[in-house]
Amino acid sequence: MSRAFVNEDAEGPKPRFFLPDRDDPGYDEAAAWALIEGAEVGDSYSAQLATGYEWGEPRLRPYVERIRAIAIERGNERLQEIAERFLRAPT
Repeated sequence: MSRAFVNEDAEGPKPRFFLPDRDDPGYDEAAAWALIEGAEVGDSYSAQLATGYEWGEPRLRPYVERIRAIAIERGNERLQEIAERFLRAPT
């Protein structure tokens, strides 16, 4: 797990991730979004627990590449940066 996105001093409730059932065809895409969103709020650990995937999971790369493209299209530099960090993570 990348500690770069873990905010151990965070107060308040942990983020909630709404995911379809694991056998749902859209699960991996939803998991990719959850990991990126978790990192965005400084709690990638909770996202990893919720999804069952670790940061940089190769299976999720196509979805994160799509998230990166959306971020570029929308001019969301923070989202783009997080997606790029995911894509550079060792596998």
